[in-house]
Amino acid sequence: MGKIVRSPELRYTQENQTPIAQMLVEFEGPSASDQVATLKVVAWGNMATETQEKYTEGDRVIIEGRLSMNRIERPEGVKETVAELVASHIYPLSTEETAPTSSRDNVIPLKKPEQTPEYDDAETGETEAYSNAEPVNIQRKNADLGEDKNLDDIPF
Repeated sequence: MGKIVRSPELRYTQENQTPIAQMLVEFEGPSASDQVATLKVVAWGNMATETQEKYTEGDRVIIEGRLSMNRIERPEGVKETVAELVASHIYPLSTEETAPTSSRDNVIPLKKPEQTPEYDDAETGETEAYSNAEPVNIQRKNADLGEDKNLDDIPF
């Protein structure tokens, strides 16, 4: 997870004109005292054009990919190893205000609701309220032994 500090730049390979997008992304360390790491992120093909169209400086993203270590020789004759992240997926992070509310329709709140939720009874077709009753001790007939076995005592 990081923040884009330089917008994606789109260019093309000389051989077959494959699109390549590269951008700089800042990654924070695990603790507040760690330095922020800046890394070049590269996307290829259709992902490169999508990256250039969708993302700009300041966007927060989650990036999946492969870390690549490249050895380059500088004009001064110095060999240097440079790391870059070759992206396979980029996911935008949205703030609470911009997140669509429809994506939260299937979320069940952790706190107890003020009203008892309802469900449709499959057998009768009627709408009933969920009860807050204690769980029932489930018994199942063991076909091999011909005896009842309490399934609530199975350790998971």
